[in-house]
Amino acid sequence: MSTEEFKINGEELLAKIKEIIHEGNIRRITIMNDKGDTVMEVPLTLGIAGAMLAPTLAAVGAIAALVSRCTIVVERK
Repeated sequence: MSTEEFKINGEELLAKIKEIIHEGNIRRITIMNDKGDTVMEVPLTLGIAGAMLAPTLAAVGAIAALVSRCTIVVERK
């Protein structure tokens, strides 16, 4: 398993999450604020699609409105 980190602005958060999910081969996505506190953790071990995708992206959009800078940690299989 490998991890990647992306430091981005809050307004870029939703687009980056969509891009990461589209790439596939993801175990978990963790969103942390600029202090390093975990704001949201999304396990994707069973895949994310359809009914589960919309609420997850809505939550990410709400977080994007609250943070100015954040870090996305992606765990890949």
